[in-house]
Amino acid sequence: MTAPQAQADQLATLYYAHDPMCSWCWAFNPTWQQIQQRLPKSINIVRLVGGLAPDSHVPMPQEMQQFLQQTWQRIQATVPGTEFNFDFWSRCNPRRSTYPACRAVIAARQQQSEQESAMTLAIQQAYYLDARNPSDDATLIELASEIGLDVERFKGDLNADQTQQALLDEINRCREMGAQGFPSLILETQQRRQLLPLDYVDPQMALQHIAKLLP
Repeated sequence: MTAPQAQADQLATLYYAHDPMCSWCWAFNPTWQQIQQRLPKSINIVRLVGGLAPDSHVPMPQEMQQFLQQTWQRIQATVPGTEFNFDFWSRCNPRRSTYPACRAVIAARQQQSEQESAMTLAIQQAYYLDARNPSDDATLIELASEIGLDVERFKGDLNADQTQQALLDEINRCREMGAQGFPSLILETQQRRQLLPLDYVDPQMALQHIAKLLP
């Protein structure tokens, strides 16, 4: 690698815009892990939570519940190996509210940066495999304990004003960067900022575009 190339790589950032309760993000997760493993180590990775749905204590309408169950079924047919536990819809009281889960990711990051991904995965597994509701603070606090966070600090941070403001800032940043739904990958270099095409089962599509965009 030449010196100019190394310098350019160091100034490249890959943004991952997602929501921990986004079912398509759950389906993309295995491919996202492969992309991260194959990236040049000099590329900086920044994860942004996009906040699909604001805080709400209103039960999810049946029409929305049916739509989301159909989305799960479509994902299973589209992305081989993606699992969903449909018991969620009978065991839990669904609400269209993903901000709490997004704040949980930020609160985990505030304790330890590496716990950000751990919390995201814990939320996804709780929601999609274990039929637990990440819209509930109680569930999120349980997950914080399970991944080894300082639970008392997490409780204080989860709904703190600064955590909510950090979420709103990240939502706005996702919009400003041109994220079109979740998940979205945006590569930023000295020359440009580019939204990358995604293949949910093949990391090569994103990796090839990244290679082309690097100077």
